[in-house]
Order: sequence, then C-alpha cells, then structure tokens
Amino acid sequence: MKLNHLNLTVNDVKEAREFLEKYFEIKTRDTRGNSFALLSDDNGLVLTLMKGTQVSYPKTFHIGFIQESEERVNEINQRLKADGFDVDPPQRLHGWTFYVEAPGGFTVEVLC
Repeated sequence: MKLNHLNLTVNDVKEAREFLEKYFEIKTRDTRGNSFALLSDDNGLVLTLMKGTQVSYPKTFHIGFIQESEERVNEINQRLKADGFDVDPPQRLHGWTFYVEAPGGFTVEVLC
C-alpha cells in the first residue's frame, strides 16, 4: 500500500499552489476559484489545497520533498533565498535538509 493523497488546509490557495509549482515541479490539474486546487506530480502524488480561515498546524507538522542529490537541495535553497524566503542553509540532520515556511501556512522540508 502506498500513501499518495494529502489534503492541506491553507489560508491562500493561489499562493500555496504557485509556490509548490515553482519549486517542486507539481502541476495544477484543477481549481475551483480561490478555494480549492488539485495538484499532482509524475510519481503519483495527489495534493489538494483547501481554503481555511484559521490555519494552524502543530509546530512539528510538515510535508517533505526528497531530492536526488545534495546539489539539488542546495539549488532549491538558493532559489528560495534569492526570491526572498527566510531559509537557513541546509544542514546534516537525518539527511541533507532544510525547512521553509510556505505561503498558505504550512512548513516544507527539502532533503536528500
């Protein structure tokens, strides 16, 4: 069995969708105004975004995008930093990793 569907409640569907498309190669398959988006990737992931008014995830909640190399993690980190996101450099924890607060109110981990 493979987990392949995740729904996130976000405070801004459009910004969250555009962020995920730009940095993580996810494609939008369907939208319903500014309240819903269905996204997917080439590996079978289905990610839905739904508008919420009081988005509050636990401090440790995050979604992760595993990359093929440390170089790719570094590249995404630099792109985010250049675009004005507050990201620390990657570090060696349970892999080569860093976290970023995504538009919409959730945290993303990038790692390899």
